Amino acid sequence: MRKLKDILLEKKLVSPEKIERAQEIARQTGKPFFTVLVDNNFAAEETVLEILAEQQGLEFIRPGELSVDESAVKNVSAKVASHYAVMPFKLEAGVLTIAVSNPGDVSAVEDIETNLGFRVERVLACRADIMEALRKYYGVGADTVEKLLSESQDHGDSSTQEESYDLGKMAEDASVVRLVNQLFQEAINDRATDIHFEVCRDGISVRRRIDGELYDTKVPKDMKLLYPAIVSRVKLMSRLNIVERRLPQDGRARVSIGRKEYDLRISVVPSMHGEDIVVRILPSAMLFNLSDLGFSREQLDNWHKYIARPFGIIFVTGPTGSGKSTTLYACLSELNTRDRKIITIEDPVEYELKGITQTQINPPIGLTFASALRSMLRHDPDVMMIGEVRDKETAEIATQAAMTGHLVFSTLHTNDSAGGAVRLVDMGIDPYRITSTVIVFTAQRLVRVICSDCRKETNFNGKKAYKGSGCKSCNNSGYHGRIAISEFLPMTSEIQDLILQKASAGNIREKADLLGFKTLSADGWEKVEKGQTTPEEVIQVTSM
Repeated sequence: MRKLKDILLEKKLVSPEKIERAQEIARQTGKPFFTVLVDNNFAAEETVLEILAEQQGLEFIRPGELSVDESAVKNVSAKVASHYAVMPFKLEAGVLTIAVSNPGDVSAVEDIETNLGFRVERVLACRADIMEALRKYYGVGADTVEKLLSESQDHGDSSTQEESYDLGKMAEDASVVRLVNQLFQEAINDRATDIHFEVCRDGISVRRRIDGELYDTKVPKDMKLLYPAIVSRVKLMSRLNIVERRLPQDGRARVSIGRKEYDLRISVVPSMHGEDIVVRILPSAMLFNLSDLGFSREQLDNWHKYIARPFGIIFVTGPTGSGKSTTLYACLSELNTRDRKIITIEDPVEYELKGITQTQINPPIGLTFASALRSMLRHDPDVMMIGEVRDKETAEIATQAAMTGHLVFSTLHTNDSAGGAVRLVDMGIDPYRITSTVIVFTAQRLVRVICSDCRKETNFNGKKAYKGSGCKSCNNSGYHGRIAISEFLPMTSEIQDLILQKASAGNIREKADLLGFKTLSADGWEKVEKGQTTPEEVIQVTSM
């Protein structure tokens, strides 16, 4: 049989230098030669496995082609499959076919044949495909759940009996810690921004929000037996009271996944069958840049023009989850130089910005937006950000700050930019104060970006458009990431006149159209024409 290295050299798939280096590493570490090639990126795993499959008379299953038979999964425990990193995917006439990524390791075959009584046949598949299939068919953390439950039975514990075990002790058990870490790591690897743990009468569900949409996560059915320990573990991480189950609690934690650190914002609320948890995932270090948010060149020019003003107020409007805070952080990052004093008042502080003084409000002790704003004005700031203007008092202090030479950023909950001034008037703010302090009202939404790996041309109402057909890199959603669509309503003399007359949002919007200001919808359709998003996304977010 020809050696693997000879075939690789003959086909010029790996250089002689890399072959020699791989052989040296294999001798020093005792690892198989093909494993060294793949682990050190000397050769693609798929290429190596195809050659080994041909050498050994085995079938190679290419990425995405692993079709799994549920009966095979039911006959092999998650513990065994995960331990050997193999995926059972076919069971016929007493013959179990498993996918393996290490053709030199036959221990899984021997174990399964000895203990389960099946004759085992192997096919080769990439390790990443096997691990993905394990998560898909067994559920995230299935092997850990099996291990924990078997250990409880071995010690005579009954996890199904309420209060029959020490939750604090279980929450610190290495296996529970590992299980919670697995759930967090899988969510972060899939770009989730939130994880929802929900308990119901017949089990628990774990959902993750990715690109603004919630998706179910496959978890083992028996995980419900460990749910109290999971809740306690999350509470311990965020320094919450593990005994208190009647009242909502909020906390924070920091975790490291790989080389990156993440801040977790944790909210626990009592529900009918236990406690539900929502975990918000935020990178602890993030670079904010206006040019990364999807603004057009014209819009970027507008932003740079407005934030260069020495004083006045810039309002970003939109519903919750429309990216308002991210846009404001990007503005502050561009202004964050050593010759400026920048202060923020937030609820909560979402990201830490180096060089900026950030304060989180705490209403129970009297630290509200208004009270914090009064104090911050005595700190000689050049630029201020107020997380949200919610009431007349905060609005009045903000406009006063703008009048006295401060550049102020804030948000309002309105549907569009035209509604911003009307909202302030409804709060009781004199229209004159609005026209003399506000620089611009902006509105924005987030739309999902078409996945570049499966993007294809389509037709919408007779016009060319694009969509994602769904692939592995986008979890078959057709989308990967989000960008902003936005509109600007600057305080021109015509708009100021309407605000002074206390005109309706509809009248202000009509005037903005006549003046040629681009709307949210128009910006969205431009991004459809450019192939960045889909018509369905624009229609959905602009109808909010």
